[in-house]
Amino acid sequence: MPREIYLDVETQKLAHEVPGGWTNIRAFGLSVAVTWDEAHGFRTWFEPDAPRLITELETFDRIITFNGERFDFSVLSGYGPVGKLYFKSLDLHADLMRKLARRVPFESLVRATLGQGKSGSGEDAVRWWRAGDVARVVEYCRRDVELLREIVRFARERGYVRLLPDRIVRVAW
Repeated sequence: MPREIYLDVETQKLAHEVPGGWTNIRAFGLSVAVTWDEAHGFRTWFEPDAPRLITELETFDRIITFNGERFDFSVLSGYGPVGKLYFKSLDLHADLMRKLARRVPFESLVRATLGQGKSGSGEDAVRWWRAGDVARVVEYCRRDVELLREIVRFARERGYVRLLPDRIVRVAW
């Protein structure tokens, strides 16, 4: 069994606040990252930890994210080289995009597959960060990692995920 780590990243800024917007994700700045792996459980990482986080991610066989290839890795690229991470990536969003030729919001996947909702949005996390509510950002990010794990567990047990309204998508995660 490959050594796997789950990752989610929150930022300090939004797209409209940085020159180049979505073409300059590395400038969004890391506020909080949360990882989960079998050996360590949940771990929280802050901006000063980013280079160490990149090094840690490189030690795993597989990095599981939702939109990590476009977003999370791009955010981390502002703190060090991330090229090796792409070779280890299992990005659920990228896999669904290849299958469906359309974007699938994480919230929709979670609601349809697990019958649960997220505890906020990326915009909320930036607002909470700026208000100094670091604990709430950590809790939000950790919850997204929990949901990511539950989605993968569901998919591995059943061989599919659900999308709204009543669509089943076969996956091999």
